[in-house]
Amino acid sequence: MKVYQTEQIRNLILMGNSGSGKTTMAECMLFEGGAINRRGDVNAKNTVSDFNEIELQNQCSIFSSLIQTEFKDHKINLLDIAGFDDFNNTIFSSFTVADAALMLINAQNGIEVGTQIQSRYIDRFKKPVVLAINQLEAEKANFEGAIEGLKNLFGNKVAVVQFPVSTGAGFTSFIDVIKMKMLKYAADGGKYEMVDIPADHADQAEEYRNALIESAAETDEKLMEKFFEEGTLSEADLIKGLKAGVLNHSLYPVLCVSTKRNIGVNRIMEFIIENCPNPAEVPGMMTKEDNEVKIDPKGQTSLFIYKTSIEQHIGEINYFKVVTGTVSEGQDLINNFNQTKERINQLFTVAGKNRTKIEKLNAGDMGVTVKLKNSKLNQTLAVPSYDIEFKQIPFPEPRHRTAIKCLNEADDEKLGEALNRIRTEDPSIMVEYSKELRQIIISGQGEYHLNIMKWHLDNIYKIGTEFLAPKIPYRETITKPAQADYRHKKQTGGAGQFGEVHMVVEPYIEGAPAPVKFKFGSKEINISVRGTDVHELPWGGKLVYYNCIVGGSIEARFMPAILKGIMEKMEEGPLTGSYARDIRVSVYDGKMHPVDSNEISFRLAGRNAFKEAFRNAGPKILEPIYEVEVWVPSDNMGDVMSDLQTRRAMVLGMSSEKGFEVIKCKVPLAEMNKYSTTLNSITSGRAMYSMKFLEYAQVPPDVQEKLLKEYADKEDEE
Repeated sequence: MKVYQTEQIRNLILMGNSGSGKTTMAECMLFEGGAINRRGDVNAKNTVSDFNEIELQNQCSIFSSLIQTEFKDHKINLLDIAGFDDFNNTIFSSFTVADAALMLINAQNGIEVGTQIQSRYIDRFKKPVVLAINQLEAEKANFEGAIEGLKNLFGNKVAVVQFPVSTGAGFTSFIDVIKMKMLKYAADGGKYEMVDIPADHADQAEEYRNALIESAAETDEKLMEKFFEEGTLSEADLIKGLKAGVLNHSLYPVLCVSTKRNIGVNRIMEFIIENCPNPAEVPGMMTKEDNEVKIDPKGQTSLFIYKTSIEQHIGEINYFKVVTGTVSEGQDLINNFNQTKERINQLFTVAGKNRTKIEKLNAGDMGVTVKLKNSKLNQTLAVPSYDIEFKQIPFPEPRHRTAIKCLNEADDEKLGEALNRIRTEDPSIMVEYSKELRQIIISGQGEYHLNIMKWHLDNIYKIGTEFLAPKIPYRETITKPAQADYRHKKQTGGAGQFGEVHMVVEPYIEGAPAPVKFKFGSKEINISVRGTDVHELPWGGKLVYYNCIVGGSIEARFMPAILKGIMEKMEEGPLTGSYARDIRVSVYDGKMHPVDSNEISFRLAGRNAFKEAFRNAGPKILEPIYEVEVWVPSDNMGDVMSDLQTRRAMVLGMSSEKGFEVIKCKVPLAEMNKYSTTLNSITSGRAMYSMKFLEYAQVPPDVQEKLLKEYADKEDEE
């Protein structure tokens, strides 16, 4: 493949619902560009794009693939992404480096779940979009129904550029209202013949063309004036307005295609070259400091790694986009994330699993390199004189969590290494080695997402694993002040152990003044704060430790030991073994022994005094609460709401958007186990949701009673 200039490059994300024909589309585009001699077939499992074993088994894309092809002295970089929302990490990484999107619509099914979900990402990332209605050769193809669905989804942005002469088995021709010609193909596709529009389709073609001219005119004031003066636009003006509309996201042109027969693919490639922006025509990459860096072939060399994959006999393979300057084989760069030196020893263009060596790549282009020492996904490489770091890809928050363990304990170390490698490829999978829960917690985008991860552990890494119900990271706190004394005394023959601690515990409230006086029944305790230690706890919340010792009843050297004992008990949790948080402790009195007092004595005295005071201070269990947003079709609204109510959800608000009802609510994490599976079952996979941590809140009394009983039973067993 030759070296292309920035203005000759088009970078597109290839998207659509699973089964819309993305992989077949990529095959056709490779074939039309001469990159392959024969089109692969998904059923035959010989496609260039889906080449991983698990993709071949499932007959769908799971990972993103870079597909590069040449057409009419241009280079088209396609990022073929997964159609299932469980693998939306491929959308986030691909949209970061793509300049436009080509979305396929299944003419048989119209607007599907994936189409609706992906339309949200189109709105979020604000990229130019070309729509292609595929599978028009199918018996149940419905072009008009698909257009109606697109208009419901995208509104007035939808602009019909092509429409079929007929659908079903006889589909071989469509009318292009830009050229105002019929494009006629052989039954097995290939090159098209341009002929006059049949008389019985002339009125429909004129109607679509007039609508397109009006939409194109609205993109530019001069074109609008010309349209008002002349009542129409020339083909050159129409193309100019159409490109402007595509570029500013006000027009989503609709084209026709049959990827199965390779009909319309070459015309779509022409359309992409003519109407989609080159990398320098769109907003540039953003730096960590939120500065925009435009694609510039004359600038100092910089590149951004948007994907890292691992192959068994090669190691890490890094996919990147050149942002500024030119990248060449043998070039020395600096990783500005970790300040290590890297040499680009090998440079490739790729088509799925196929790699071709190339000498250099210009700004805006995409490529692959191997055997970098310290560089991976989300990192920036640049020449030593260019201190720049691009903003990292903001992968989505996890939505589904589970615990995992090895079937054989001897594999525990191997599991850790494998999970680290998996996270290198897919950062949307979160791995937490929880000391608190004594579990390895895996979080991802859905059950399917984590099942694919488990398949890799079982089949690629050869580590037998099982999923378990994940424990909940509860917290414990108190609701009122309480006082306790504890004396630790032990005589063992030589020097003994002695330490006595008097303390008051109370809830921590932000901004509250230091304590002065406490009253418990008829007992009044006056406090004189001599020292304050504020500890931000690793698990959230605070511990404020007041030294209120007057008259030397406990020497200052023993105060850290008392604090250590308190911290030990907070880490265990007096109620259920969960971490305690948001507590103030005032140590105001105690006793020492001139011989037997030592640090361990006061550590144990502090620990037990705290435990006793905690239990008398109106202890409460806190649970993690998540803010959940559910997008659900209106006909499933009642069932979804009913299910949320069983999960102790508190609805914060509801709205409508793009044919969905949007429910915003607060839900305890304990009630979200396998929610993605339930939601898919209720809505036949048509709903979607997101969740993020919001706060800790008290559990209801019945839940607290249940948790206390479970903990007591567990302690009895042990």
